[in-house]
Amino acid sequence: MSAEYTTFGLAPAARTGGVLAGGAYQVHRDFLDFIVDGRPLLFRLSDLDAVSPLAADVPPAIFTAQVRGLLLEAGPPLPDGRYIIYGCPECEDLACGAVTAVIRRDGDDYVWRDFAWQTTPDADLTRNGYHGIGPFRFPGAEYRAALAPLLDRGPGAPRRRVLLVGARAAALGRVAAALRTIDIGADLAPDLADASADELCQYGAVAFGPAVPEEARAAVRAAFTAAGATGVSYVDEPAPIVPVLVAQIEHALDRTPVERRRLTGLAVTDAAAGVEVTSPCRIRLTAYRLDRLRRTRVHELFDGVLEPGVHRLALAAGALKGRSYLVARAPESVLVTHGKPG
Repeated sequence: MSAEYTTFGLAPAARTGGVLAGGAYQVHRDFLDFIVDGRPLLFRLSDLDAVSPLAADVPPAIFTAQVRGLLLEAGPPLPDGRYIIYGCPECEDLACGAVTAVIRRDGDDYVWRDFAWQTTPDADLTRNGYHGIGPFRFPGAEYRAALAPLLDRGPGAPRRRVLLVGARAAALGRVAAALRTIDIGADLAPDLADASADELCQYGAVAFGPAVPEEARAAVRAAFTAAGATGVSYVDEPAPIVPVLVAQIEHALDRTPVERRRLTGLAVTDAAAGVEVTSPCRIRLTAYRLDRLRRTRVHELFDGVLEPGVHRLALAAGALKGRSYLVARAPESVLVTHGKPG
């Protein structure tokens, strides 16, 4: 099958972790996504929660083996010249399902074709082929220029860390514990009196406890500025509900360019939630609130695949009441808003 030339590149991406309703959680995975013709290849695969083999948390030897495979310097892991393009973000077991493709050399070019969904070593293109994707022909020099430097650099993604500033150690401790379950490093401090510049530069976000006064917050910001820490995000209005605050921090740590996000908008009216997505993906909407006894109440409002565009999702009467929050999750991102307009 012939294939037209298209561009190839790599870009940082993430499968967001999260503390979910009922106490379950999903792990966070940082990885490099394949950029085909200027667009993440993963976005073409509707409702797929997966990561590429180029994940930041795999051992260096395995990461190097994956790169060599994509460069065809190592044999395919599956029959018929098939390589795993995306796999399960939780366990990477083929039995959970994987997107595979045949990778071949054609002269100096690299061709990806016959994309399929597999749960066993043998692919069935008739039943499980992605017939609308590919084939793609990548110029050899461009393809190697994107992948070959990874053989020396390796995964190289720094661990995400957040600083929790506040005096209520017990409450912030619960948040820190939840963050660590999804592989976000979390440290607690009442202030930054003894913090060094090198230490501050390790954080990507700061979340303030609700009792931290504005002058103390200003002092924290000034300390980060003086340390030369750039790109730090601040959570100034932390939710009093652990899963929601975790989601706020996840969003603060997200460095994905806006044009490469699938979930880009979330708003609430009295009767509906407005959700904006840029490509087909699964969206989950969950409402959280504290009742009069400060117990957390959780309501799953929507779980389904949305097509690109702005969607108005009707909400049942009373679904959002009191001081509530709405959390929207896509495979790669999360957004949080108050449950009712201010």
